[in-house]
Amino acid sequence: MSTESAFLSLPGAVAGAPASPDGVVTAAHYGDPVSEQRMLAAGRAIVDLSDRGVVTVTGDDRLRWLDSLTSQAVGQLAPGSSAETLLLDPQGRLEHSIRLLDDGTTTWLLVDAAQAAPLAAWLDRMRFMMRVEVADVSADWATLGQLQPEGARLLVSAAEPNGTPLVWRDPWVEVQSGGWQYAGVETHPGAEFPAVELLVPRDSLPGLVAGLGAGLAHVAGSLALDALRIAAWRPRQSDVDERSIPHELDWLRSAVHLSKGCYRGQETVAKVHNLGHPPRRLVMLHLDGTLSLLPAPGSPVLSGGAEVGRVTAAARHHDLGPIALAVVKRSLPVDAPLVVTAEVPGDDGAPTGETAEIAAAQEVVVPPEAGATAGVPRIPRLGAVRR
Repeated sequence: MSTESAFLSLPGAVAGAPASPDGVVTAAHYGDPVSEQRMLAAGRAIVDLSDRGVVTVTGDDRLRWLDSLTSQAVGQLAPGSSAETLLLDPQGRLEHSIRLLDDGTTTWLLVDAAQAAPLAAWLDRMRFMMRVEVADVSADWATLGQLQPEGARLLVSAAEPNGTPLVWRDPWVEVQSGGWQYAGVETHPGAEFPAVELLVPRDSLPGLVAGLGAGLAHVAGSLALDALRIAAWRPRQSDVDERSIPHELDWLRSAVHLSKGCYRGQETVAKVHNLGHPPRRLVMLHLDGTLSLLPAPGSPVLSGGAEVGRVTAAARHHDLGPIALAVVKRSLPVDAPLVVTAEVPGDDGAPTGETAEIAAAQEVVVPPEAGATAGVPRIPRLGAVRR
């Protein structure tokens, strides 16, 4: 059974959908999502992310062990440093995206709520003779978020159980060492998304909320954060399906080190990047706002009446208007006219079963030519005749 976050006691709070049936319910907004976006972008608002999960890894071998299992080079991560890494299956498909922070004693893995238990269970099975201990501590620790542009301060003090503040800084703002960006833009919108996540004891939330009610800081809901994330082309676990590989979402930018040692799924990562092309690609859609509708995650993207992809997230941005992220076929022309379908709600907001088509224009994130970076020349087949 879902439980309500203490933040829902704040004035104007409107609950969002829980991430899981027995998860924590947080606020979608507090009455004005557009103003909340602007305050969040300016570094003046806190987002309640207490519906997310936290896994800890302790022991002397923790970083070396995680480095051997996941896509990013984290074996030498300094206390207080942040990273993002991916756990892939043997075929290179995405299983878990992990925001990682080490405090010198414990490595903290910040994940979506539904990931915490299965990730902790899988890691626990992989310990073998390594000096590590794994725990799902989601019931004890809560995540809060904000953006911290230059000159802005942290609005909440993070916990310091081992003397180092538990503050994770999103590496999406720039291409990380050993990474690769497929997006062919001079100025990446990720540079304008300096996201920060802080950990606090879950039992401290009621006191924190009391301070927010007294004017300690502004608050923003999940809708505001989603809108800014989409505009920054920033992928998260909710954009992933059972076929996703990192290249399709441009995740090599922040979460993959292309020259580190072996890890599960590395062969696929290397082959697609060096010799092949990802079969699908991420785009941002600019949606026609005439009908004031947004497509739900999973809504089909159509071109010429045929399905060419699926929407992964959609929001109303304070500057760009209605936008969405979608994963489409690599072969889709970059100038193809597109439509997406959206459910039409009734006057009471309940589903009616009717759908409407919304015109959409794609902004390329991952181009069709992404991959094949090795530039290996094609060798003619034996016996082929040159012309």
